[in-house]
Amino acid sequence: MAQVLMFNIAEDKRQKIGFAAWKLGIAVHSVPAEDFAHPVGYLLGLEGFSPAADAPEAFTEEMLLMHALSSAQFSGFLDALRRSRVPVALKAVATGHNLGWSSAALCRELRREHEAMKRAGKSAHGK
Repeated sequence: MAQVLMFNIAEDKRQKIGFAAWKLGIAVHSVPAEDFAHPVGYLLGLEGFSPAADAPEAFTEEMLLMHALSSAQFSGFLDALRRSRVPVALKAVATGHNLGWSSAALCRELRREHEAMKRAGKSAHGK
């Protein structure tokens, strides 16, 4: 099932994201902070993943995690977010590599990648 998990998304953005996803047949779930320690695969409801016993690690960045979207759904969803002016800097696709990670670990990796891309963009433009 195509789905998007939302982390730390404000209510006004949740509504816009939910509408964009609904039009494309994508289920949307908002993940509460107390569930941030659980593996991404567990949060997606996938078999073979169990809840974590660890206390959740806090993070405040907004993040979206997309899972099982078709190419058309993926493109359409990102286009709808742009058209609706719903900026979310940290976005990821669930992969076999990150399904066992906690939400906080995924956020740390996305933050690191995002910063690296910003630095690379500045150096490529001579800024």
